[in-house]
Parts: sequence; structure tokens; C-alpha cells
Amino acid sequence: MTTETTAQVEEPGVAGSSTLTITDNRTGRTYEVPIEDGTIRSTELRKIKLDESDFGLMTYDPAYMNTASCRSAVTYIDGDRGILEYRGFPIEQLAERSSYLEVAYLLIHGELPTQTQLDEWTYLITNHTFVHENIKDFMKGFRYDAHPMGMLLASVGALSTFYPEAAQIKDTQLRYNQVIRLIAKMPTLAAFSYRHTRGMPYVYPDNDLSYAGNFLGMLYKMTELKYRPDPRLEHALDVLFILHADHEQNCSTSAVRSVGSSQVDPYSAVAAGIAALYGPLHGGANEAVLRMLRRIESTHNVSDFIEGVKAGNERLMGFGHRVYKNFDPRAKIIKRAVEQVFEVTGKNPLLHVAMELEQIALEDEYFIKRKLYPNVDFYSGLIYEALGMPVEMFPVLFAIGRTSGWIAQWLEMIDDPEQKIARPRQIYTGGRGLEYVPIADR
Repeated sequence: MTTETTAQVEEPGVAGSSTLTITDNRTGRTYEVPIEDGTIRSTELRKIKLDESDFGLMTYDPAYMNTASCRSAVTYIDGDRGILEYRGFPIEQLAERSSYLEVAYLLIHGELPTQTQLDEWTYLITNHTFVHENIKDFMKGFRYDAHPMGMLLASVGALSTFYPEAAQIKDTQLRYNQVIRLIAKMPTLAAFSYRHTRGMPYVYPDNDLSYAGNFLGMLYKMTELKYRPDPRLEHALDVLFILHADHEQNCSTSAVRSVGSSQVDPYSAVAAGIAALYGPLHGGANEAVLRMLRRIESTHNVSDFIEGVKAGNERLMGFGHRVYKNFDPRAKIIKRAVEQVFEVTGKNPLLHVAMELEQIALEDEYFIKRKLYPNVDFYSGLIYEALGMPVEMFPVLFAIGRTSGWIAQWLEMIDDPEQKIARPRQIYTGGRGLEYVPIADR
């Protein structure tokens, strides 16, 4: 005889409709579980036991496919309708009318700044872009072929040793100082890691330039007395930073929150986010798109590639998303940015392949039925490559934009009274009660 647990949800509009009625068929007992914001607290299931010695029911959810780990007011996503909002503002409006530093202010403070507030915020960040000379020496110690993402990961973590007061996370002023430093210094560390891999001398920040323009200068300045970025490239990079600023509880943001829940300093928490972004399934997705486009090589080969995807012999990279079941709103914006960049750099032949692939896939019933639409990674790699970036730098550029979102999420977690140190449960599948055997008898 098998036993099972069944759940019955009361009809909307009737008495008690804000609860879930669960009948445990193993015991015949019935339980009322409150429903709040379309969720139930998993700890409520602990009440469902066979007897008093039973731990109670747990939920099993690998990769957190259907588990909310926090309450957040930072980013809203409606994947079915293709909506992305930062603090309630549509990403389309922010990408068109705002700047990255203004968006960073919005994410951190929860509201758009006045002109005076934005000027002060910009001034603070601009004047904290320099890093300690020992950090520069630290980065020089890496091998000539060190991955720039590994360098960024290590150098951001090292900042905690330069600002030990950052450990006082409950002191709001000290905490704010680290917020400024992280957003300000991330492009500097990223540019240093790039120059290191190229065997080029590091370039110090230029406080006369914008956030994106300064980053371009630290990347590319050579012997000229003053670097002047092309405004179209500067704007396109700023838009990319905006699009990558936050994306709800993704892998790297969850890492920041999980590590940060131990109440470690923000540099260490953000380093955890960088480590998560280092993985090819997160920050390396646009590199996979470029590899795919190079393999296709020509628009003449797109149809055959599509048929290979349908047959299961090829993988379509840059389409589909864990959250979005519609067009990724960021993909539409980034497609326009690609065109701006190519006005300066000249068109990459891969762009024609990408556009042909997108057009065929969007009209094919196979992909429509599976809700496979282009995501932000489909075009972002083309921009990075047009800017002269090697593929190793792609996740580094991603990390610069995402820093403001990581910090906003970290700040929210620190002030959330419901948050405790992260400690998931497990389903144990190993042996029990084994007897130790001396090594000579094994």
C-alpha cells in the first residue's frame, strides 16, 4: 500500500481562500497553510508529520526552480510578458533616457535622483576610481596569461584587506563608503586586468571622462595626451551596463546574498558574485553565441543549422531563458546598440548571420511553440567583439554593470529582519551506521 500527500486549494472568493488545505493521506490529518503573495512558507510544511519524532515535510527544489528566497523591491520581471523593471521603471525607458550612474543610484537608493543628488553621486564615484598602488602591484603578480575574470575576482576580494572597516556592515556611513568604492573601482580593476593580459602598462582613471568613457580610456589609451572616446561607443557601453545592472535572483546575485548572509564585508560578497559569473552558464553565454555564429560562418548555412537544431544535432545559443517565455526586453534594446557600434567600427559579417538566424527562428513554428526568443546574450557578444574585446573579457564587462545590482541586493538583505545565514536542507542518500574497518583488513 502506497501513501501520498495531496493538496487542495480553496476556490477564490470564498471564506478562507487565503489558505491552502493539505490532507496527508498517510495519517488522514488536514492542515491549513497561509498563502501570502502567491506563496506558502516552506517551514509551514514542517507541521506535517507522521509522529512527534518526525522532522516534518521539506520541499525538494534543485536549482531553486520554484522557490522564493527573499522579498525584494529591486527588480521586477514578468517572463511571460517580457517585462523587466528596475524599482518599477521599465528597462526600455531607462536605457533610452537615463545613464548607468543614474540607474545605479536608482538601484541603490530606491528612487531616481534630483540633479543635485546625481551630481553629488557622480562626483563621489568619479573621485574614487583610483585604486591603492599596492593593488596595482598585486595584479602585476599574476601570470602574463591569467584570465582577466580570475584577476578581477581576486582583486575585488583583496579590497577587503585595504578597507578593513568594511566589516562593520551595520554602520550605515561606512557601508555607504564601500558602495561608492565598489562601483567606482570596478572599471579600474577590469581595465587593469585587460591591460595585464595584453602586456600593456596600466592606465590611470581620467576624472574628466564619463563612467563609460573613462573605462574605454583605461582600456585603449596609448601615447596620446588625452583620450577622447567616440560618443557612440561610449553610449552603447553605457546602455550595456544599464541592461546588465540587475536581473532579480540570478545565480551570481544569489551567491552575493548567500555569502553576504554570513555578514561578511561587501567586497567578499561581491567577489562571490564574480565567481558565479565566471562560469560559462552565466557570464560566458555570449561567448557561446559567438562560437555558434562563427561555426555557421555564412547566411547561406543558416537554414541547414536550423534543421540541425530541430534534429537535436545542434544547439541554438542565445535563445530562450529560464525566466523569459517571451522576447527578452533587453535583446530589443541591445540590437539597436549593435547598430550604433557598427557605425563606428564597421559591420562584422557575423551580424548578418545573427540577423538571418533571428529572422528564421522567430518565424519557425518549432521555435515559436517552444517560446525560444533571442535573449540579451545573442547580440551583446557582437558589441564586445566590435569594441576589440577578447572573449575572456566578456564576463568582466558584465560584472562592471552588475555591480550596482549586487550591492543593491546586498544592502536589501542586510536590512531585512527575516534574513538569516543561508543554510539549505538536503535529502541524504548515503549509507548509515557503517562499522569502521581497520586499513589492514580492507
